[in-house]
Amino acid sequence: MKLPPHLKRLLGMTGPYRGHIALAMLGMLMTAATEPTLAALMKALLDKGFTGKLTFSLWLVPGAVIGIFVFRGFSTFMTTYMMQWATTRLLNRLRQLMFNRILDVAIGFYADNPVGRVINSMMFEVQQIIDMIRNVLTSMIRDSLTVIGLLAYLFYLNWQLTLVAIVLLPLIAVIVRMTGRRLRSLTKAYLQINGELTQVIEETTRAQQVIKVFGGQQYERDRFDERAERLRRYSMKMSSTFAATVPITQVLAACALSIVIVIALIQTNQNQTTIGGFVSFITAMLMLITPLKHLAEVNGPLQRGLAAAEAVFALIDASPERTGGAQLTQRAAGRLDFIDVGFTYPGQQQPALGRIDLQILPGETVAFVGMSGGGKSTLVNLVPNFYSVDRGEIRLDGQPIESIALESLRAQMAMVSQNVVLFDDTVAANIAYGDANPDRQRIIAAARAAHLEQMIAQLPQGLDTQVGDNGSRLSGGQRQRMAIARAIYKDAPILILDEATSALDSESERAVQAALDKLMQGRTTLVIAHRLSTIERASRIVVLVGGEIVEIGTHAQLLAKGGAYANLYQLQFAGEMVA
Repeated sequence: MKLPPHLKRLLGMTGPYRGHIALAMLGMLMTAATEPTLAALMKALLDKGFTGKLTFSLWLVPGAVIGIFVFRGFSTFMTTYMMQWATTRLLNRLRQLMFNRILDVAIGFYADNPVGRVINSMMFEVQQIIDMIRNVLTSMIRDSLTVIGLLAYLFYLNWQLTLVAIVLLPLIAVIVRMTGRRLRSLTKAYLQINGELTQVIEETTRAQQVIKVFGGQQYERDRFDERAERLRRYSMKMSSTFAATVPITQVLAACALSIVIVIALIQTNQNQTTIGGFVSFITAMLMLITPLKHLAEVNGPLQRGLAAAEAVFALIDASPERTGGAQLTQRAAGRLDFIDVGFTYPGQQQPALGRIDLQILPGETVAFVGMSGGGKSTLVNLVPNFYSVDRGEIRLDGQPIESIALESLRAQMAMVSQNVVLFDDTVAANIAYGDANPDRQRIIAAARAAHLEQMIAQLPQGLDTQVGDNGSRLSGGQRQRMAIARAIYKDAPILILDEATSALDSESERAVQAALDKLMQGRTTLVIAHRLSTIERASRIVVLVGGEIVEIGTHAQLLAKGGAYANLYQLQFAGEMVA
């Protein structure tokens, strides 16, 4: 029988654990061997123990029964323990592969793979795979061995009756094959909807403030209820398809059993079999029904596991960011050249950036301004190579960034985004994030430069205080300053500031802006700011409209020109006056 490719791949991954799996299979073989032994014991008892002429000691009976079940208990424990040992390690291995891949994929990966779906694959679908291996494969091997052992014993006892009993096996195979296709398609749909439901839950827990302020509770309830109901319906379809297999199998077994009993009675009347042989045969046949029932039941979990494996391996096989490239042997000077750069987001028709030609000198502060959608963030995100350009190239110190190893390239950059990301760790760990050997004095200096001293002094454990999920225990301004402190700590030659002071009040903004002004000295700094008053001292200001550079100059030069920048400045100044 040809194995499905995903199952073959999974079995290939169990190679490092083959010793424990071999012991588990030995345990299954030992368990299966006890099944016909019990039936054989019944024959001996009836033929020799109840005839009035005992040919063995009575104490052999309890000894044999207890011995069989002790042996069976030991083998069952060995099977369970060894399979658990192997499958838990396989589970960790799969999750490691998935986690490593989500660290390595390009940022654009999440445009087609929502966070909730990724979490669902890592937590739920991978567990489905392990359940399939641990339960389904265990059942298939152990119960198959049991069926083989019992059938061999049945042939030994009475081959004519066994031929009648064995007719139900191909019929069961036909039923399993018929239901398998339907279960596979239903399972794929079930896992898809389960991922959508996980996404709704993840978004709802993350967006509590927006939901409450904008009154979105009913909308979220409707979204949840709709997907939960669809999930329930698919679950019922799967259950009904799966449940129909079991009673059909049992009816077939009952038909075979009925015919066997009739033939056995005829043979008994003709002295072709003994009472012990008949009872032993019926006992073995009844014992055969349970493993056959288990084999019929594995189809549902098997199809669920195979469908889950398809989703898990799709994530593991997702294309990573580029690898290779040259390592930078020294700190970059910070010169950036944009040469005929163009870029279009995947799946979009309209280019986000047209033909961009720009040179930024080492230590220069260049601000990018323009209306929303003008291409400011896109242009800046090309510098760390979050996306690769469609046309032209970007150079760092004269070297194309595509030829530089990503880790080495990004080591030259620090970034503060308007969407601050903090980790559920200590203040110190967040400031020194990415440093394998953090320097306590540098952390303190960075916190002081970002004007966090007063906040840290008020925290219960100071720098060692946990900040909560994404800094939930801090105010918006404190979170922003934490991100700035992290950039200060890295001390990179290139700074990317995307609305770095957007969440600060006026007093904090002045203090942090002073710290940033000092930090920017001697560093190449790319600044995105909607508040034009924060970039007046920039070396140059680049105005982007529709993905094209329309103006470049200092604040004074652009105001004097009376063009796009002057219009933006007047609009913003008028708005501030009205406010």
